[in-house]
Amino acid sequence: MKATVKLLDGVRFEGTTGSGHSVIMDGPPEHGGQDSGPRPMEMLLLGTGACSGFDVVHILRRSRQDVTGCEVDVDADRADTEPKIFTAIRLHFTVRGRGLKENVVRRAVELSAEKYCSASIMLAKTATITHDFQIVEET
Repeated sequence: MKATVKLLDGVRFEGTTGSGHSVIMDGPPEHGGQDSGPRPMEMLLLGTGACSGFDVVHILRRSRQDVTGCEVDVDADRADTEPKIFTAIRLHFTVRGRGLKENVVRRAVELSAEKYCSASIMLAKTATITHDFQIVEET
């Protein structure tokens, strides 16, 4: 896996992945930024939510669950002093579908947390990570 991060101006950077996708990251004006993109630490949270969400949806579909949507709300606390690492991360999944079985959704979330989501497992080395979910029945 590979990525390139290039300074554009101020503290605004363009990140380009090995697969050719780009994203702008920036800082707040008080740190020389233009607030034109997410902060790098926000990108870590986005990546963690997407990584775990991908796992949950993939596992549920393989389990023949009729998933129509999945949202992952990620909330985190950071240390007060440098380095301001994440100390706690909470992932809340809202899984939408038809006839979803609670035990299957629970197991998908557990498998992501314990085995498959590289991002959350890596961050768990320094942060307490919790996972919970709710199921929304769709007609």
